[in-house]
Amino acid sequence: MQNIHGILLVIAAMAGFTIEDTLIKRMSQDIPVGQLLIILGLASTVIFALIARVRGHDIFARAAWRPMFLWRALAEATAAMAFVTSLSLVDISVVAAVFQATPLVITMGAALFLGEDVGWRRWTAIGLGFVGVLMIIRPGVAGFEPAALIVLISVCAIAARDLITRRIDANVSSFVISFQGFGVAIPAGFLLLALSGDGPTAMTPAHGAMMLGAVVVGALSYYGIVQAMRLGEAAAVTPFRYTRLLFSLVVGVTGFGEHPDTMTLAGAALIIATGLYTFVREQRLARRQRRDLAGNPNI
Repeated sequence: MQNIHGILLVIAAMAGFTIEDTLIKRMSQDIPVGQLLIILGLASTVIFALIARVRGHDIFARAAWRPMFLWRALAEATAAMAFVTSLSLVDISVVAAVFQATPLVITMGAALFLGEDVGWRRWTAIGLGFVGVLMIIRPGVAGFEPAALIVLISVCAIAARDLITRRIDANVSSFVISFQGFGVAIPAGFLLLALSGDGPTAMTPAHGAMMLGAVVVGALSYYGIVQAMRLGEAAAVTPFRYTRLLFSLVVGVTGFGEHPDTMTLAGAALIIATGLYTFVREQRLARRQRRDLAGNPNI
């Protein structure tokens, strides 16, 4: 029953993140991306600062501001800038499809930089997953949109963030880490404004309502993911993260008039298939290692 609750929470969270992406994409048609990032960062920072305070966590504790945490925040800022920019320039269905390659990049990064053992099967899956990315982006082919490469920057930055997270002090509250992640989006937004040369734009009440919706839905979705991972087993819950692509495809077609072609859909399917295989393979290896340790406690 807990797995079912966890799965439902993940699906709801993925729907929520899609709503957030949709609202950001809508607002980016009228408001500079940097300004959106500043406002989202401010609002979310306040939310997580209040939560941390209520729970008795010190957001300025020295342990939370060591170099590794700062590197993680830098990766978070890069990911936020690239993701929001890509949403403003590229079809939401394309952004979501390429974004599904994140688990594959994390596995590759763990092998290259953390020394984790990745066998030939998972390397093959990673290679096939990147073939799927190329099927979607299609560099050098008619219809290639260079802005789609910005999504890959976001994917790599998020993978770096998650790999760094494995090496930071586990005693530091997740809410404090979230406060840092959203807080760094504020200077990142100012940087985007400076690079684009855009000035702040007055927001209408409709924009304000959409911004409020994006912040609230984003915060609730984040909470839903945390609760889902606590309630359900990772093997049961994690695969349902891919429902975000399905929701994004529906929104892209019905809300933005997008028409993903067969090559894009095939590439997305290949990315998801290889991502799921990689996850299942990692779970099997983890179970085998636990059995080996249980059978030989002197290891």
